Amino acid sequence: MRSDRYTGRRTIRWKIPFLILLTAAAVLLIFYYSTSLIKIESPKKDLGQKVVIELPAGKNIYTYEKLLIKENGKLYYKGERNEIDLTGGRIIYEDWD
Repeated sequence: MRSDRYTGRRTIRWKIPFLILLTAAAVLLIFYYSTSLIKIESPKKDLGQKVVIELPAGKNIYTYEKLLIKENGKLYYKGERNEIDLTGGRIIYEDWD
């Protein structure tokens, strides 16, 4: 009989989706575990002491000591993207927040 032929076989219909889900879960676990192990931290820059510069116009500039450069008798603030002429300003070493 035809029904006897198929009753003796084991069905593998549930095994394939189960294996796909199990593999996907294992890949996700490995991915999240590996990203938690890898931490990229930039080194901390030592910018020196905190400094307040009083300009002749009465304004204050709060910066760090190592960002100030003296060239040819002039005082410059040199940041990452800009350079500001602070000539005539008075440097005060003060802890600011």
